[in-house]
Amino acid sequence: MPADASSLILPALDQLREHPEVVPDEVPGLLDRLAEVPDPRDPRGVRHRLAVVLALTACAVLAGATSLLAVGEWIADAPAHVLEQVGVHPDPLLPKWVLPAETTVRRLLARIDGDALDLAVGRWLADRRPRAAGAAGLRSLAVDGKSLRGAAKARGRKIHLLAALEHTTGLVLAQLQ
Repeated sequence: MPADASSLILPALDQLREHPEVVPDEVPGLLDRLAEVPDPRDPRGVRHRLAVVLALTACAVLAGATSLLAVGEWIADAPAHVLEQVGVHPDPLLPKWVLPAETTVRRLLARIDGDALDLAVGRWLADRRPRAAGAAGLRSLAVDGKSLRGAAKARGRKIHLLAALEHTTGLVLAQLQ
């Protein structure tokens, strides 16, 4: 029997399914949190804000894209209302949207700070967490570690992750390598 995937996408989807109602402040809230991720690019010649590229990539993955090629295709075919919500600007001269290409997404994802992205998404999910009603305000946490299959550092050392999960909400509060 194969081991479970270590991706946090399915737990994030489960959390979003439990509270599917989206209030107007949540999309800008996600963009604000994604804007906290440091942009590794030289500011000269930047055509797409990092938060917009990350939000479009997240939308594509949540819609079922499983590869960077599929992410690029989803972005190219994204509905206009989604593009407006995430802050994509229309071309000032032509009646079309200025969208990041798959190669742009690929290069950006290879260069961004993964820990900063994890922290930004974790903060956004924590913002959506229902507030606990209780006088004590105590929370119970589960801490779990795992080794990633098929991933290794230099000299073949395995990559190990440690995650803290809140029991009542199922929210992953932190994850460290």
